[in-house]
Amino acid sequence: MTVEFRLPKEYNFKAVEGKWQRFWEEKGIYRFDRKDRSRPVYVIDTPPPYPSGDLHVGNALNFSYIDFVARYKRMRGYNVLFPQGWDCHGLPTEVRVEKAVGKRKSEMDPNEFLRLCREYTLKWIESMKAALKGLGLSIDWSTEYKTMDPDYWRRTQLSFVLMYNKGLIYRGEHPVIWCPRCETAIAEAEVEYEERDRPLYYFKFGVEGTGEELVVASTRPELLASCVAVAVNPSDERYKHLVGKNAVVPIYGRKVPIIADEAVDKDFGTGAVMVCTYGDKTDVKWQKKYNLPVIISITEQGTMNDNAGPLKGLKVEDARKKIVEMLKENGLLVKVESIRSTVGTCWRCHTPVEIIPKKQWFVRSTALNEKVLEEGRKVNWVPSYMYKRLENWVLSLDWDWVISRQRLFATPIPVYYCKDCGAELVVPPEKLPIDPRFDPPPFEKCPKCGSKNIVPERDVMDTWMDSSITAAVHAGWPDNFDERLFPADLQPNGYDIIRTWDYYLILRGVALFGRSQFKTALINGMVRGTDGRMMHKSYGNYVAVQEVLEKYGADSFRLWVALAAATGQDVRFSWDGVDYAHRFLVKVWNLARLASPFIEDVREVPLGNLSHADHWILRELASTVTRVTQALENYNFQEASQALVDFTWHKLADHYVEAVKHRLSRSDEAAKYTLYVVLIKTLQMLSVFAPHISEEIYVDVLKKAGGWESITVSPWPEPPAYDEEKARVGDILIAVLAEGRRAKHDARIPLNKEVSAVYLYSEKYSEELKAVVDDVAGTLRAKKVEVVRGEPAGRKVPEYPEISIQISP
Repeated sequence: MTVEFRLPKEYNFKAVEGKWQRFWEEKGIYRFDRKDRSRPVYVIDTPPPYPSGDLHVGNALNFSYIDFVARYKRMRGYNVLFPQGWDCHGLPTEVRVEKAVGKRKSEMDPNEFLRLCREYTLKWIESMKAALKGLGLSIDWSTEYKTMDPDYWRRTQLSFVLMYNKGLIYRGEHPVIWCPRCETAIAEAEVEYEERDRPLYYFKFGVEGTGEELVVASTRPELLASCVAVAVNPSDERYKHLVGKNAVVPIYGRKVPIIADEAVDKDFGTGAVMVCTYGDKTDVKWQKKYNLPVIISITEQGTMNDNAGPLKGLKVEDARKKIVEMLKENGLLVKVESIRSTVGTCWRCHTPVEIIPKKQWFVRSTALNEKVLEEGRKVNWVPSYMYKRLENWVLSLDWDWVISRQRLFATPIPVYYCKDCGAELVVPPEKLPIDPRFDPPPFEKCPKCGSKNIVPERDVMDTWMDSSITAAVHAGWPDNFDERLFPADLQPNGYDIIRTWDYYLILRGVALFGRSQFKTALINGMVRGTDGRMMHKSYGNYVAVQEVLEKYGADSFRLWVALAAATGQDVRFSWDGVDYAHRFLVKVWNLARLASPFIEDVREVPLGNLSHADHWILRELASTVTRVTQALENYNFQEASQALVDFTWHKLADHYVEAVKHRLSRSDEAAKYTLYVVLIKTLQMLSVFAPHISEEIYVDVLKKAGGWESITVSPWPEPPAYDEEKARVGDILIAVLAEGRRAKHDARIPLNKEVSAVYLYSEKYSEELKAVVDDVAGTLRAKKVEVVRGEPAGRKVPEYPEISIQISP
């Protein structure tokens, strides 16, 4: 018979993928229907990325995970809300704009700099949006938002006002972590600690009234100007007699107390440490605990101030070199060692941070720690051990969250001040959004003292104040708050931002709503370069997702993502891995093409009319559907995709199709129907990972029978029915056919060449073999198949050593 294939010989992913991406969007296939009250909802709190213009494979892995869940839940009957936003504000944008225009923001008019930030942000969003669409994500693009839009400002500012009114936000002067390069306060979560080799300097303090010398070790001798005490451990016998006396600060000659504190490590350096205001967080604790004076010697720009005396005007690094030379010249430098220690740096520019006292706005986060952990324990963490990262972070926090920033491109703090009485005039909700830097105050006079001398707050908010209300915003807060949509069902992100996004979302959920903003946290690992290191442009191991899409297409990349690692584990990017996924999809294409002439018009065949091979493949399919379903319910994408690949490649393509080709060629209705059922259910599952090729095959080959507008919104497949006894006999058939094909190959007989006879020897399985002689004859192209009872002869069937096979050419 002449057959007409319904698919081209070659799979052209470039033509297919763009076509279906446009179709899905134009038809609104993935639109969330707010009016639909019949289906359960499933809400994803999609991470709004910084608009950097680039989408690397790490971002793409995160978004692919999200899309796997969205597509699966949609097919399970959920009304899925998969929104998309852009976290526009913050240091990353400002730094990138400064780099793009070749100027610091301080060198530009503020309005011009803000205009440039918005202009570049929109440009960067467009390129990233194209990349996200190119991945085939089932995002509802009608939900798109930008945190720089005034309406989003309004929501962020409202959250500030509500928390202020609850007493959870306050303004005060406290030591804050400060980036001298970005010239702004940053939160603890924005500090990245780097391991570095640093010199440890040993130098002499005098002891007042005794003539003794006290040697202290420090990596930061430039802070001698800020030294306010020397601390030792109370159990350290070397120094017990000095506690309560005064030490004399070298170079500066100032007298400072020698104090005893159990936090001093007796084994570090000499066991005597200098307390400076402020070298680190321990200094802050000791200053408060012992009511020590505060002497700040470093400016906001990272240079030494008047208090530094001979070091005034020098950058920190230069000041360190100079003070070491001065100590050496004065015979006060004892020795220098090299140690490996952690240095706190700004997460954006990687400049070492300082601690300086500043008047800032804070969230009373430490007071909410217990409630945050309580809510965190209610969350379903995937993998479960990721909760420990949140717990460890919360328990490590010493300070309240500083939320004010000395920047321009961010949500303004909605506050004015009375210059006469100092009152904080917080803007009422109905007057939001507002930008105090440019907008006149909504107050005619100070409500406390009546003064009209009102000045604006010029600081702006930490960008995490914007992105820590995303789940509530998706639910329509505050205007059309839909309780069905809150808390979000899924919170997906990398483990690197558990301490920021997950933490701040729970914190703000507790503060504003009394509960977490999400139910499940899906945590993905990081994508490493092919060299095993974290992917970074400076390492030369960076891979842009667009490069992968151009070479292999979205489906191959997505399937590689699913196969590459267990959820939560780091994955090394592998071109070979993407190529493997691509080769599998080509196999699926060829399989569907081969099947296409036979399954365009099929009719249901009763279960009793199906062959042993049919029941075998239906049993294997049923097992695969169950495994894939269970794995996806547990967000185990690797197990789900691997089970699907194994079934499709090694059972359906390699065995079943080979076993039924002879039946298809004579239009056997049972074979056609079984192949149709297996192929469509397989494509339904595959559409979670590879939606484009699944859609193309479905529309060209199966839609007439399927009837759905898109296979990607079809009902999730149920395991098919089958006869277990016939499937058991099918096991024997498939094993015999596999060994028969190997036997023909080894004898250099073409698989499609007819042979005179096939002899099957078995005492134990003779009845089963007699039941399948027609399939053996058809598949191995034998004129005669004879089942011989008795001792095995010829080649043993590995899975059934009681069976042997002999082929006569």
